[in-house]
Amino acid sequence: MMTTGQPDREAVPFWFDPLCPWAWITSRWLLEVEQIRPVRADWRIMSLAYLNLVQREGKGLSKDYRDLMTKAWGPVRVCAAAAEYGGRGVLGPLYTAIGTRLHNQRRRDDPSVITEALSEAGLPESLAEAAASTQFDQLIRDSHHEAFNEVGLDVGTPVLQIAGTYLFGPVITPAPRGEAAGRLWDGLVMVASTDGFFELKRSRDRTVKPSFE
Repeated sequence: MMTTGQPDREAVPFWFDPLCPWAWITSRWLLEVEQIRPVRADWRIMSLAYLNLVQREGKGLSKDYRDLMTKAWGPVRVCAAAAEYGGRGVLGPLYTAIGTRLHNQRRRDDPSVITEALSEAGLPESLAEAAASTQFDQLIRDSHHEAFNEVGLDVGTPVLQIAGTYLFGPVITPAPRGEAAGRLWDGLVMVASTDGFFELKRSRDRTVKPSFE
């Protein structure tokens, strides 16, 4: 019997903090992969603020970075509130709306970013009040620990689960497009499926800046 429609797509859990530009680039790559491979992004939240200020106890942070991490609570708290309100399925549209403004439009200091993003994602603007509340912090911690209990504390975001393996990265700039995006995916599936694989890394040139092209 012949069936119609798209084949089943493999869910790819992807943990992000909306403030991280590198996670943003990787997320746009994963959306590209969705177009050419039978996968779909399963968006989940982690918190750079929780990772750096609580789990790592703020050790080794400059004052500027500590201040940035304090501000980082706001956007991820709003994401948690949105997921509680509308289910985890709202995270993809909301992340795109927030990330486009924070990273592509470079509006990190614009207080209207969150309310605009909520409106674009079809969510109540009142959810923006969660930025200054601890009400949803347990939800953030629970989602965060899903990834970091597996991948460890010496990494950041993004974290993906591929072929049952939790991986940090890929850290890329700019995001590959078309079949180049698919080939990178295929390579990650291969290494993630290799028993005993733990690490593949090179130092990042400090002159390399995130490109959102």
